Amino acid sequence: MYQYNDFDTAFLTERNAQFRAQVERRINGSLTEDEFKPLRLMNGVYLQLHAYMLRVAIPYGTLNSAQMDMLAHLAAKYDKGYGHFTTRQNIQYNWPKLRDIPDMLDDLGTVGMHAIQTSGNTIRNVTADHFAGAAADEVADPRPYAELLRQWSTDHPEFQFLPRKFKIAVTGAEADRAVIRAHDIGLQLVEQVGEIGFRVIVGGGLGRTPMIGKVLRNFLPMADLLPYCEAIVSIYNRLGRRDNKYKARIKITVHENGIETIRDQVETRFAQIRPAFTGVDQTLLADIKAQFAAPDFAKKSEAPFTAAYDADPVFRSWADTNLTAHKAPGYAIVSISIKKQGDTPGDATAEQMRAMAELARTYGHDELRISHEQNVILPHVHRADLPALHATLKAHGLATSNIGLISDIIACPGMDYCALATARSIPVAQQIATRFDELKLEHDIGELKIKISGCINACGHHHVGHIGILGLDRAGVENYQITLGGDHTETAAVGERAGPGFAYDEIVPAIERLIAAYLHLRNSPDERFIDAYRRLGLAPFKAALYPAVNAGGKADAA
Repeated sequence: MYQYNDFDTAFLTERNAQFRAQVERRINGSLTEDEFKPLRLMNGVYLQLHAYMLRVAIPYGTLNSAQMDMLAHLAAKYDKGYGHFTTRQNIQYNWPKLRDIPDMLDDLGTVGMHAIQTSGNTIRNVTADHFAGAAADEVADPRPYAELLRQWSTDHPEFQFLPRKFKIAVTGAEADRAVIRAHDIGLQLVEQVGEIGFRVIVGGGLGRTPMIGKVLRNFLPMADLLPYCEAIVSIYNRLGRRDNKYKARIKITVHENGIETIRDQVETRFAQIRPAFTGVDQTLLADIKAQFAAPDFAKKSEAPFTAAYDADPVFRSWADTNLTAHKAPGYAIVSISIKKQGDTPGDATAEQMRAMAELARTYGHDELRISHEQNVILPHVHRADLPALHATLKAHGLATSNIGLISDIIACPGMDYCALATARSIPVAQQIATRFDELKLEHDIGELKIKISGCINACGHHHVGHIGILGLDRAGVENYQITLGGDHTETAAVGERAGPGFAYDEIVPAIERLIAAYLHLRNSPDERFIDAYRRLGLAPFKAALYPAVNAGGKADAA
């Protein structure tokens, strides 16, 4: 992984010192909250319902054990003993005192971490496939390119005051595990006639106007990555609307101008600026790539894994659910669920973070990843070490066998924390997970993506959930809309609204009726919910959600 050099360290030290002085001025009253707001946002500090919140960047979701230990340290010393992993592969601390945040940033700097551009109308944390560098199906590791984009975009003078926030995601495989089609720019590494380059997608996004991105270029040579991205952002910076923040994202720019017009303008701008890129970026990329070399994979007997798999049904269930094929013989990718039924999705305690750091040191070549699905990944673990690793996970409440299942729910913080939220997300996720654990149906249901947002901003990605839940305020009462058929993968789709919303105490029974209908309607145990929905359409699922309407009654028009 990338290691900070002297320039990086000096840059971060200076930025942190500037922000420390700004905090002092806010505390002593020299700055009002309105004056302080743009300064704190540049450093990842929000004002939430109850306290300031610090959002720490985990670029492309990659960190080592020392960095995970530092995140645990921040949780224990400055917060309430836990942190919240987000859908942008970041971590948020919801309870720091403002006077402590400069110390937190200084602590982060000692392990090469920061909070720069995790907020504001700029290019946010660049995300990537959480299996990058390990996945058996990838064309190439996307993380070096994500790091190049991170360095290019950090404090870029032209792109600090864009019309709205701007998000980039990169994947190296045909299977999209990075939700690239719901990003402002989505980049997919592809191979064409023996050359590796990028498929470039623009104009994706969720929020109040969800849109799936459109292909801008089917193949972009690798050497053109930075100038082409700069051309895209330049055109957006010029055309993007500033009169209405709800119409300011690039998805609206693409929609209002048309993909052909955007393509023509981007290509023209690209031709203008391409000569200025003289190859320095490629020299930098070569240095970055060297830091992402694959570890030396060990050769061991898999006998301990086989013995545990045959003898221990709990281990077998976990292995079947939480392991993914690795590109190296004898290895597996381990997904650690931090969504034990009844817990808050995405929350990890300081003790759990330290345990995962130690597992990475002991068994995982000192690498961890954060997924956009709010779980933690050990990308390189030999199968011989999996029984011992599983035993440690059990001891720390981290061995839940539910990756990809109904309780592996994405949920935003909702009205428990967020000042923008209009409904609760966390309790709904907890109740759904607990209910289906009680019914012992999770594994029978199979793969199912439930995503929950507590407001229209869609931080919980509800639009692209197989089942999406959107919490809204209806005349002071929480109301939950259900969308069906969303998909965040290479077959991306925005879900279809099923009908009227449900009250807070009605949403879990509604989901239960929906799942019962799916189990009855599916062709076989192998037919996933999303596949059954695509085969059958909305009607039979809507009938299950609204039985009174189906029986001739009248639904609540909420």
